[in-house]
Amino acid sequence: MSVTDSTSGLSLNDILANSSIKTNTTTDGLASATGSATGNKALGKDAFLQLLVTQLKNQNPLEPQDNGAFVAQLAQFSSLEGITTLNDTVSGLASNYNSSQALQASSLVGRSVIAPGDKAVVDTTKSLSGTVVVPSSVASATLKITDASGKTVRTIDLGSQKAGNASFIWDGKNDAGETVPAGTYTFGATTTIDGKSVALITNLPATVNSVTISQTGGELMLNLAGLGSVALSKVQTIGM
Repeated sequence: MSVTDSTSGLSLNDILANSSIKTNTTTDGLASATGSATGNKALGKDAFLQLLVTQLKNQNPLEPQDNGAFVAQLAQFSSLEGITTLNDTVSGLASNYNSSQALQASSLVGRSVIAPGDKAVVDTTKSLSGTVVVPSSVASATLKITDASGKTVRTIDLGSQKAGNASFIWDGKNDAGETVPAGTYTFGATTTIDGKSVALITNLPATVNSVTISQTGGELMLNLAGLGSVALSKVQTIGM
């Protein structure tokens, strides 16, 4: 009686493929681990490590995880952990920055600043000091001060000026030497460059009434009494 080997020519892979044993445990295990580890949340370092361990437990013994791929996954885990730590650090820095802004803002309320603008709330019983930005050397420059109705109350001859900030002082009086009422006045400086009339930027004093702190990390805004808002970076001088 002869015995015939019916499995000749078949590999172990073929036998497993034809049997009831399935080799898709890796896929099912990873899917299950993914659902339990992450749910509807973003994949974090803990979930990533759980998926990696599940993959090792359910890998096909006939086709084990390649060493290079395993090392690459470990490197990805290390990178993910580093990014998570970096995010926590940045969040802490942002919180400290917001606290610093709030402290800075509280110290500026009620202070006098000099910032670019063409209007100023003037107490005419006191002198007002400001500057005019001169882009290049000029033979002459003129500053005109007008009231709320647009009437010119004072004209100040600044004379020849070098490039830079030209200072001026207004004593609160008109051209006739009379003290004008307190209020909001407009300052307009002009000069002639290459035969053309050019308007110049004026830096005027103002009082900080309140401060607006950006919730998105933007710049601190100073709300000037009666004049609107200006960015802190635009301020030339902060006084008492």
